Order: sequence, then C-alpha cells, then structure tokens
Amino acid sequence: MKIHFCGAAETTTGSQHLLEVNGRRILLDCGMYQGHREDQLKINREFPYFKPETIDCVVLSHAHIDHSGNLPNLVKKGFKGFVYTTYGTRDLCSIMLADAARIQESDCKFLNKMDKRKGGDGCVAQPIYSEQDAEAAMRRFLTLGYHMPIPIADGVTLTFYDAGHILGAAQVVLDIDDRDDGKHKRLLFSGDVGRGDNELLRDPEEVPDVDIMLMESTYGGRYHEAPAQDADLFINTIRKAMKRGGNVYIPAFAVERTQQLLYLLNRAYREGKLPNYPVYVDSPMAVSATEIFRIHPECFNQDVYNFLFNERDPFGFEQLHMVRTVTESQRLNNLREQAIIISASGMCEAGRILHHLKNGISRDKNTVLFVGYCAANTLGRRIMDGALQVRILGDEYPVRAKIQALDSFSGHADHNELLHYFRHTGGKKGQVYLVHGEKECTAALKDALNQFHNGEIHVAHLNTSVTCCTCVPKIF
Repeated sequence: MKIHFCGAAETTTGSQHLLEVNGRRILLDCGMYQGHREDQLKINREFPYFKPETIDCVVLSHAHIDHSGNLPNLVKKGFKGFVYTTYGTRDLCSIMLADAARIQESDCKFLNKMDKRKGGDGCVAQPIYSEQDAEAAMRRFLTLGYHMPIPIADGVTLTFYDAGHILGAAQVVLDIDDRDDGKHKRLLFSGDVGRGDNELLRDPEEVPDVDIMLMESTYGGRYHEAPAQDADLFINTIRKAMKRGGNVYIPAFAVERTQQLLYLLNRAYREGKLPNYPVYVDSPMAVSATEIFRIHPECFNQDVYNFLFNERDPFGFEQLHMVRTVTESQRLNNLREQAIIISASGMCEAGRILHHLKNGISRDKNTVLFVGYCAANTLGRRIMDGALQVRILGDEYPVRAKIQALDSFSGHADHNELLHYFRHTGGKKGQVYLVHGEKECTAALKDALNQFHNGEIHVAHLNTSVTCCTCVPKIF
C-alpha cells in the first residue's frame, strides 16, 4: 500500500492524497490550491502528479473548496468513478462547486476587461471549469451517513466519523485488507479537525484502533487567543467597531462561519445586547448554505438542536437582510446608515467581499473584522499582517480602516486542541503523516507529538510517495 502526497503537503490548501492499494487508486479529497494567482492557475488547471482517468474513486472529507474545489476539473479531465461523502457535504457541494465556477468566470471576465482597458487583447484569463462541469461532477456523488461502513474497493471498507469542522465534515476511516503483505490496516484521514465546543456542531469523534494516520496540522505551534463559543467577545467587538461611525465588513466563509455569526447575532438581538444595526449577508452561496443548514439538524449540537425546535429559526432575525442579486449588492456601497456586512470569501481571494473592501478599506471609520484563518499569500493574510497598501481587483488601495481579527470562530483545532484530539483517537504505535499545514506549523506539531507518541511521525512532502506497513514502535 502506498500513499502519494499530491497537495496540502507543507501548505494548507489543495488537499489531495492518493492511496494505491490492491490494484486500486483512491483519491482522498480533490481540493483547489489557493495562493498567488499564477500558482493557482498552474497547479489547479492540470493534475501534475496523476492522470484523472486512472483514479477509481474519490473520498471527500468535507465541502470546503480547498478540499473539494477541483472535483469538476477532475471529472472534466476523465474521472469516471464515484465521489463518496456525507449527506451534508453533498448538499453543500451542490452549491459551492457551482459558485466556485461562477466566481472563476466572473473574475476572468473582470480581469480580461481590465487587460483590454490597458491595451491588451482581453484574453489573459480563462476559468478552470464551468457551472456545467460542476453539475457533471455532482452526478458522481454517492452519499452515506456517519458510522455506515461501505466497501469501496477490493479489500477496502469506508466509514465516516464526525470531524466537528463544518456541516457534514468527516474523518475518513479505511479498513484495508492489504494483499501485498496479507495484513489488515486501519487508515484514518483526519480531514480538518474542529475545535470542539462549536456554536453549531458536535465535537470531533474518537476513532479507535488506528494503524496509519494522515493528520492535519494547520494550527501546529499556534494557539487561539479566545476559547471557542466566546460570544461576548464577538458582540463587544461589533459594538465597539460600530461606535467608530462606519461599517463593519466581515470576510467570512459562506459555509459554517456565516451561519455561526448569524446564530450569535440572532441571540444578541433577542437578548438586547446590540442596537438594531442592519445585517447584510452579501453572498448568494451563504444564503443558499443557510437554507441547507436548516435541513440538517442531525449535525447540530444539542443547544442548537433545541433552539431549532423552540425558536424555529436559529439563523433568521428581523435585522437580517439576505442579498442575492448584483444590483442589491451594489446598493450597499451607498448605504446611509451604518451596517454590518458579511460577505465571502473568508480569505478575500474572490467573491463580493473584494468589491466591499475596494469600497471601504480606505475609510478610517470602517472596520474589517476577520473571524477565521487566512492562508499564506492570500489578500486576507496580507491585510491581517498589517499591509499599508493592497491590490484589489487590479488596483492599489491604502489600508486606513481598522483591522481586527478574532479566532474564537476558527473551524480548526489549535495546537493544544490537536494534541487533545490525537490523544483521544488514533493508535499508540501507528505511523503518522502530517498534512495540511505550513512548514513551521507542521514541524511544531511533529515535535510535540514525538513527546508522547510511540510510533513514527513524518512530515508529508509534496509529490512524494510512502509505503505503509504495520509499524514497529520506535525505541527510546
């Protein structure tokens, strides 16, 4: 059995891990790489480490674009197998992949228009895939619930466990009877691990008897400043920001992060903790995702589950305005009253948030409030890191708005939470491969795990293969 690391190795995006076992090729995730535009196009347009038509099936951990976003391109280039995932992930992908295609088409149209204005031929950018490609990819999906084992290849049985990260997110467990060495192995791919105590979702589940583990390391060596469910900090930050006299722009992932914010704002307005500022969710995908959240109460923690039946709608309140059309979005540029504007994407790499930042980031009364992780080389990271001037949609803008960041909403477990997760799942002697983390984060987590884990711990390197066997404990 071999694992080939084709993405999210020493970086946090583009999750793709190829498992070769018993003559079959199983791809764990098929995500989009996010970073410099030139690198994105080069890495995402082609699959440099495998041929799509040779993949037998895909197992998808969750719907975030850095894990699912290149599935339409995979199908477009010849993949004919099933995509196995959970019910919630399938429903979210049905809107997220189509939205990703629309964003690509819109961004390319804008960039080509700008190029033409500057004397070019107006053909500098082409989308990687279309909405039709996204629809074709959805036909390959085969869904199942948590704890429902299903054979997906000769000698390979798949089971999903709750990862507590976003709606439908799963830890992937493969029970493998390996014909090469005649041994049974249990492989766990963590996907993205949630923090626990999530405002909406259940905690990550424990997985027993693991021999081989692919574990995310996004927050290795880093710690969240605020505990999960720190609602008061969020509401107080909003209140102080509004006192500056401007708007609050919140770049937020359309899936799960936006719904977390709406749930907390709903509670705050009901409890009289905020004046009646209007709240605009300017993201068609976030609006659609909120509808999907409403039909998956099986994913909610007990508090939200009870709220759903007692109050009917955890995500709706009088001050809320859901914005779908471009015309409605453009009107937000001319608001006469202060407002809270929540818009995607969370890393500020695409979507309507770019237009809001273009309009508002240079006004000193405004606040840009980040409520999640931004990968290296993204616009969001540059703003968070204190850039005095940023390029948005082809033009330079000075940063005069107040920039704030809260990490209590992070969907990723931090260093200590990852250690807690590891101690309560996995095996004591197995091989561990650290993925989905920047180099320094992965190295920090490896050092920490070495203090108590009896098995081998490796850092996954891009475009490398490893042969997995039942492991012998290291000798101290």
